[in-house]
Amino acid sequence: MINKQNLWFLTLFSLILVLSIYYLTMPDEVLQTIKNSNNDTAETVEVESNDVLAALRVEADEETLKEMNTLQEVLLNESATVEEKNDAYESLKELNQNKGKEEEIEKSIYENHKLKSFVKIKQDQVQVVISNKEHNEQLANQIIRTVQNNFETRMYITVKFQS
Repeated sequence: MINKQNLWFLTLFSLILVLSIYYLTMPDEVLQTIKNSNNDTAETVEVESNDVLAALRVEADEETLKEMNTLQEVLLNESATVEEKNDAYESLKELNQNKGKEEEIEKSIYENHKLKSFVKIKQDQVQVVISNKEHNEQLANQIIRTVQNNFETRMYITVKFQS
């Protein structure tokens, strides 16, 4: 059950997310028009790569939260079968393990390469977004090796550079 405080938090958080995505996708011409029309209080809008990583984290967290709520509803549903409840429990457990593994991989990328990153694990696929202006194939290969070292089985790893 969601209380009023959580509902307000989610509402405001969603609003902030929508506004930040709006400003991220706004064309440069519109920004210049706004800047020219407000010369007295004109401020340039700069989006740092950390903001992009934060937006990706927020989006992933919201997606995970929705999925967890759906699975918890299955667990609490009295008409659900034992098999459905077991599957929901296993999925919840996997979500929690993936979240921990994502944080561990982000930490190892930072320790080994001094780069801020965002990691998303979905089944056997790992998506890595790196905050770096330099787009280097050799660096991408090193990051892939770093990520693969965290898994016992072969994973499909993609690395994307965000400047």
